[in-house]
Amino acid sequence: MTTLLQRTVLFADLRGSTGLFETLGNAEAATVVTQRVALMGQVVVTCGGIVVKTLGDGLMAVFEEPQQGIDAADEMQESLERIAARRRSGGRRPALKLQVALAHGEVVEVGGDCFGDAVNVAARLIDRAGDNEILATQQVLDGLGQEHRGRFRSLSKLQLRGRQESVQVHRLEARRFGETAAARFEGSMPLTEVDSIRLVWLDAGRVFAGPDLPAVLGRSSQATFCVDDTRVSRSHARVEWHGGTFQVSDLSYNGTFVRFAGSGEVVALRRGNCTLHGAGVICLGASPADMTAPTVHFEVLSQCDGTRPPIKR
Repeated sequence: MTTLLQRTVLFADLRGSTGLFETLGNAEAATVVTQRVALMGQVVVTCGGIVVKTLGDGLMAVFEEPQQGIDAADEMQESLERIAARRRSGGRRPALKLQVALAHGEVVEVGGDCFGDAVNVAARLIDRAGDNEILATQQVLDGLGQEHRGRFRSLSKLQLRGRQESVQVHRLEARRFGETAAARFEGSMPLTEVDSIRLVWLDAGRVFAGPDLPAVLGRSSQATFCVDDTRVSRSHARVEWHGGTFQVSDLSYNGTFVRFAGSGEVVALRRGNCTLHGAGVICLGASPADMTAPTVHFEVLSQCDGTRPPIKR
């Protein structure tokens, strides 16, 4: 029987299981992953949702109300962090990172499975989530009470694979285990407490700070900082002020590479993120070893030096 329902769809995925299998071996790693996914399923049920199916390292769930989905995402994050904190002293086991994506809308229920645009959006959106990041669409926020919307920060519109229309996405500022209230809501800090970052590509340069962030780097004309190269995805990477530092997150299929000035250290990001400090380059879709790579120069500026001359190459 086919049933049309308004539901909040949640996809949750554990990252880092490959390293876990390499470190612990197949049997022990499989047990750890299975236990974590089962814990996530228990959280879904406790928060009033239904687990539609498990997906290897993750699961898909549906909720009647957006707030239930947000509560479940919060509790999953906190539960996994509590486990990680207890085991951190051992040092042998790599930490698993959680990605969560939520969308709300009409779904079709057929034989215990769910289909529809909200399912497709949530499934695509989880590909854009960084480590320990919870993303939600505008429709999810619309279903929340005003008092619960303050924890979200807009990431502007993202182009999702397989969709012609871009999707307005927001990130939930985590209420994480061990964090202070001030750290959770750094998005509300006054501008004077936020440093700025200069990005330069070819002859185009811009300084970003406060309300300008996050900045999406990509080929799309709708990207905050446009890099017109065929190797660059429409929404390729995101630069933001988070937890008192600037971070870059890879949103692409070809990867993002960061090389820091001086040390020559190169960090390869594939759906991951890293902290930006000092100066260096962000290469989109190709390694810095490729002299033709689309290269964005970055420089982190202190509060008082945003008028410094452009980066010398």
